[in-house]
Amino acid sequence: MGYSLAELEELYQLPLWELLSEANRIQQQYRRCPQIQLCYLINVRQGGCPEDCAYCAQSAHYPSGRKASALMKPAELLACAQQAKEKGVHRLCLGAAWRGLKEDDPKLAEICQLVETLRPLELEVCTTLGLLAKGAAQKLRESGVGFYNHNLNTGPRFYPRIASTHSFQDRVRTLEVAQEAGLALCSGGIIGMGESWRDRLELLATLSSLPGAPESIPWNLLVPIPGTPLEELRAPVPLWDVVRILAVTRIAFPKARVRLSAGRRELSQEAQALCFLAGADSIFFGEKLLTVPNQPEKDDRNLLQELGLWDATDRFGSRLFASPEPASSAVAQTRFSRKK
Repeated sequence: MGYSLAELEELYQLPLWELLSEANRIQQQYRRCPQIQLCYLINVRQGGCPEDCAYCAQSAHYPSGRKASALMKPAELLACAQQAKEKGVHRLCLGAAWRGLKEDDPKLAEICQLVETLRPLELEVCTTLGLLAKGAAQKLRESGVGFYNHNLNTGPRFYPRIASTHSFQDRVRTLEVAQEAGLALCSGGIIGMGESWRDRLELLATLSSLPGAPESIPWNLLVPIPGTPLEELRAPVPLWDVVRILAVTRIAFPKARVRLSAGRRELSQEAQALCFLAGADSIFFGEKLLTVPNQPEKDDRNLLQELGLWDATDRFGSRLFASPEPASSAVAQTRFSRKK
């Protein structure tokens, strides 16, 4: 049984040190030697999306300067993916800007061809392709896709302020369709769109109500894009709010990858280290995400080496969480004694 909204709220409002201590205990329990998973995001088709998501530079509704492009060719994708693998990337995420895919959509066959091109690299393949019909999900699975990303972005009450061309329930249904086809889920949110901390917890409560927990949960910090409705929304979210939602996510989804995603450039190295301690164990690696710059690769290497999360051979191990098993406090034994 997953966590209810009331239980998530109780966790969120714990004293910060108690919350972080429990998140760290859960991290050690489920990932005795955790690794920082490196993901690499490739924009295989950008711009011209008919959806009106208020944060998105790729929406055709806004003058962001991103024009629609043709779908990437297989040879170009393979070369890009090979470079990513040589840098130590574990998972590729292929993104395309459009409403979604149905079984009879010609774009589906092209996407499946791209995925099949990647088979020799033996990398995990995730796709983020919008709203998904059942037949399309099955074909993606057969082509070699193992994971499907479709972020809920925020909770159901706040969602109408973010998009009007589809509903929150449309997004939830896509997650259900992906699961029914045997795809592991990747779904998270965006922090800093004007939502409250309860809206973020409503997102987690929705994920917790799914038949199976997501394999990974990315949290993005809003990057305001000129031309989009949220371009002027530049009030930074307090670091403590970011750390709290990461820690709650780790506790509520102990086996999931918790990904520190877009907007990481705005965090200092010390802030990122605190996020890892709170439960984040995955990042997007590379100089660019779909449309915005990412943390420089050199800076990521330096930080992870400093924290003991990247060794000289570019293989990942962790001394950050590999301390002896802590004694559980009386509070932890009573408040957190849940069977997942």
